[in-house]
Amino acid sequence: MGKHVNRVAIVGSGFVGSTYAYALMNQGIAEEIVLIDINKAKAEGDAMDLNHGKLFTPSPAKVWHGDYSDCKDADIVCISASVSQSEEETRLTVVEKNTAIVKDVVEKVMASGFDGIFLVVSNPVDIITYATWEFSGLPKERVIGSGTTLDTARLLFLLGEYFRIDPRSINGYIIGEHGDSQIASFSTATICGKPLLDIVTSDSQNRLTDLEKIANDVRDAAYHVWDRKGATYFGIGMALARITKAILRNENIILPVSAYLDGEYGFHDVYVGVPAVINRQGISKIIELDLNQAEQEKLTSSINILKSTMEPLFKNKARL
Repeated sequence: MGKHVNRVAIVGSGFVGSTYAYALMNQGIAEEIVLIDINKAKAEGDAMDLNHGKLFTPSPAKVWHGDYSDCKDADIVCISASVSQSEEETRLTVVEKNTAIVKDVVEKVMASGFDGIFLVVSNPVDIITYATWEFSGLPKERVIGSGTTLDTARLLFLLGEYFRIDPRSINGYIIGEHGDSQIASFSTATICGKPLLDIVTSDSQNRLTDLEKIANDVRDAAYHVWDRKGATYFGIGMALARITKAILRNENIILPVSAYLDGEYGFHDVYVGVPAVINRQGISKIIELDLNQAEQEKLTSSINILKSTMEPLFKNKARL
């Protein structure tokens, strides 16, 4: 029996998909990377470009442009195919178009015999992850959305800048929708084990209003990037690579991904960004943060927004 080779298939070789592939190569995470796109020339060009840099990677991966048949032996299929969001739209307003796209993609992937893990990044990611789970028939643990992984990274970066501390020394999460109703769970955040709110309230130079501004800056970060360069892809590409590494290397690390709630936080039948233990099986456990009342109310509101947006799309659910 030959050695297992980790294969990642990326459906959608646009800004996000190609940047994700670039991050995978630079970090030596996957041994095989296949790019699939309706624009075959673009996928072929990306594969060529990545292969030209293979000499400079920690462990050269086999990279090629392929088709859905290549998903059969993939450990992870990442769905990044989507309709681009315009400046006038929110992540939630493109839901119908992207649900139709993901249905077609998932049906083709599953027809290949795929039996791995879906990693979803197409927006609105919480709803599209739910759609992927619904259309694929896979167990909920093996359908994961990028969720609030990037939002959390943005939060920790800004907190690090504010306190002049390496963000890797700060523990905290953005939870809820990857979008405008997300929640910064400051009540559970810590620096070196000390509650963040205790640090703020005990230091006259640090104010609670500053934390509110940081939370708003995190929420609006994508819009600020779009204003300047037209799209966001570096940060999310690296976030996807981090999730992929956690899966392929069976890390059992906690990351804030879009996960299916089945009673956690008091909610059922919804995908939303929450901390979860990630390993080779996908999501092995959801971590329930001890939120304060205000944060719990905001999470309830965020989930209700997602559910009301989803309702017209899944009136006749096959698995309920």
